[in-house]
Amino acid sequence: MFLKDSRKVVLVGTGMVGMSYAYAMLNQNICDELVLIDVDKKRAEGEAMDLNHGLAFSGSHMKITAGEYKDCANADIVAICAGVGQKPGETRLELLERNLAVFRSIVNPITESGFNGIFLVATNPVDIMTHIVCSLSGFNPRRVVGTGTALDTARLRYLVGDFFEVDPRNVHAYVMGEHGDSEFVPWSQAMIATKPVTTICQEGDTQSCNAALGQIEVEVRTAAEKIIEAKKATYYGIGMAMVRITRAIFGNENSVLTVSSMLRGEYGESGVYVGAPCIVNRNGVQKVLELDLTEEELQKFKSSCDLLRETYAGLSL
Repeated sequence: MFLKDSRKVVLVGTGMVGMSYAYAMLNQNICDELVLIDVDKKRAEGEAMDLNHGLAFSGSHMKITAGEYKDCANADIVAICAGVGQKPGETRLELLERNLAVFRSIVNPITESGFNGIFLVATNPVDIMTHIVCSLSGFNPRRVVGTGTALDTARLRYLVGDFFEVDPRNVHAYVMGEHGDSEFVPWSQAMIATKPVTTICQEGDTQSCNAALGQIEVEVRTAAEKIIEAKKATYYGIGMAMVRITRAIFGNENSVLTVSSMLRGEYGESGVYVGAPCIVNRNGVQKVLELDLTEEELQKFKSSCDLLRETYAGLSL
């Protein structure tokens, strides 16, 4: 898809999440051109200036500007971080009504520009918002990707690694389902190297080990809530998750990431955007990777999908 030499990203929304993404891209030299768009044009201009002043220290040669929707025409990726923030005690699904209007004013001018790349959506509730972008844009669902449970999966691996005293990079485990209250960990598929976590538990104090895994799952699910209570918002982690997905796209990596994608029969589910392990490359979601879930895990996944489907069906698109 990327025939030209330069890798161009347009970022819509220069709030804390968007700028954490931009700052991380600058430090990791992820793209060659970055355009910032915001309803507050002056803020976008100021953010572009601030980033440009750090170029000399970054080892990057990025061209960073504030722009307009017409700049999406030749972009490879349009990342959407725009929207109203999550309030303390507010669920991600409660954000939906307030963010729907915002997206109507964003997606149409992007597609009208002639944009033909990949949408990367981070705005919460991310599964629903990604589905909305897909519907409003008319794009092939494979080219509309949400951050899904990518960050939740990173949190899970960190906590499991900490508990078992193992490098998180050697923990292979996933968080699946809605990026929210109905997400779950399929422990039957969790491994350290190639050894199942459940087997490791059975070799020791099984009861206390299982209790610890249960507590880890709760911590993963409530992490955002705790961070919001402490510092009003979450942004560094999700910004880094977005960079990881962006790198997988530009590098045509075929990396397995738990992004939010449209299911077409996988796990017996269809017509719903939800977090699941996917192979991600320059085409977006190349394939949804089906794990061998237990009956109990499949039921949890179905419940999460049903919730998202029901919520989406209630929208007037």
